[in-house]
Amino acid sequence: MFLSVFDMFKVGVGPSSSHTMGPMVAAGRFLDLLRASPFQAHGLRASLHGSLAFTGVGHATDRATILGLAGFLPETYNAEQADAALADIKAQKRVRPDGLPALKFDPARDLVFDYDHPLPGHANGMILMATDAQGDVVLQETYYSIGGGFVVTEAEQALEPVLDARDATRPYPFETAQMMLDMAAKSGKSIAEMKRINELAYMGAQEFETRLARLWDAMNACIDRGLSTGGTLPGGLNVKRRARDIHQSLQAEAGLNLTAPHTINDWMCVYAMAVNEENAAGGQVVTAPTNGAAGVVPAVARYWLDHVPGATPARIPEYLLTASAIGGLIKHNASISGAECGCQAEIGSASAMAAAGLCAVLGGTPQQVENAAEIALEHHLGMTCDPVKGLVQVPCIERNGLGAIKAVSAASLSMRGDGTHLVPLDSCIETMRQTGVDMSERYKETSLGGLAVNIPNC
Repeated sequence: MFLSVFDMFKVGVGPSSSHTMGPMVAAGRFLDLLRASPFQAHGLRASLHGSLAFTGVGHATDRATILGLAGFLPETYNAEQADAALADIKAQKRVRPDGLPALKFDPARDLVFDYDHPLPGHANGMILMATDAQGDVVLQETYYSIGGGFVVTEAEQALEPVLDARDATRPYPFETAQMMLDMAAKSGKSIAEMKRINELAYMGAQEFETRLARLWDAMNACIDRGLSTGGTLPGGLNVKRRARDIHQSLQAEAGLNLTAPHTINDWMCVYAMAVNEENAAGGQVVTAPTNGAAGVVPAVARYWLDHVPGATPARIPEYLLTASAIGGLIKHNASISGAECGCQAEIGSASAMAAAGLCAVLGGTPQQVENAAEIALEHHLGMTCDPVKGLVQVPCIERNGLGAIKAVSAASLSMRGDGTHLVPLDSCIETMRQTGVDMSERYKETSLGGLAVNIPNC
């Protein structure tokens, strides 16, 4: 099992890594398949299943699928070009991807939300088809968007895990938290140091440092955009963007002797809310490990930089590497998908990652880092995913703020001990997986239960 820091953290477009980025990536893969196919295609069709159908409109899955079939990809997404392309597709009922002829595609007819036939491999399933001049299907592929922008085909989903070529060359091949701790003890290295060595086994140091710096730049820029932008979020709930006003209020209070100590929580929240308001508006965010939970990791880092004495940007790589190591363990052994395990897999995972990263840069030992991650994840167990109207807004935006607060508290608690604790992180991850399996589908990103049905959608 090797999940790179660049697998866990990917620059993309909001509002959802599984519902927006994943379908766009799947459509891009299907276009590549079509380019290599001997068949001459004249048109395209798509059907969305499971959670992609139930919350697809609120998560912009329809928009992402259409744009993906037109050749757009998350990492190079341009909003103005996308809007122009959508207008052209609506008018001409054709998509024009590079390397292929113009293909018939009428979104009103050729994009189907299938609520009745969930696909067996994952809650986020979609089928893409190419048709000939008569409308007969000449090429078809099933894709699953498994969280965090990761996409697998039906055949790939059915395969037993195989050894990645990178696994054979990485010096520290930990697949569990216990293995990670054992390797840290034997080598005398920190989790971030082991993670860095694993990354450099297949990537040059300069490229690695440049790409890692780009991730933090994108995260930090997203916070700044969210803190400076007001208005109302799209989607029909008329949710007001609050991060800018809260930030201005906090700035006005800075330095006042009567400011309550708990106000620091508002700073943690406002950084996270800034990111997730940007995400809800369809802006550029970094999966951490998903878009819906993208605010926690950058918010905790920004809190550390802005409010903790001795913090320095030079240690942000250590923070991100430690966080990605924990995220990789959770994804490998459980899930980071809200459609699969509820929000415990998204905000819970993000909080565990942020807690681990913060503990590391505060000087924590590997044992304390593992303890911090466990505390944060444990206290998100059972959290459901029930977005109102299928939008990544309520309760998602505030939930990122509270996830950041829990992460900081978990890191602080772990630093007060020596790393010994009763519940191992591995057990907590397995508990999260089991809880997700037992959780009703109504509470796993379908918007069929919880807040989604108890709050008016207009």
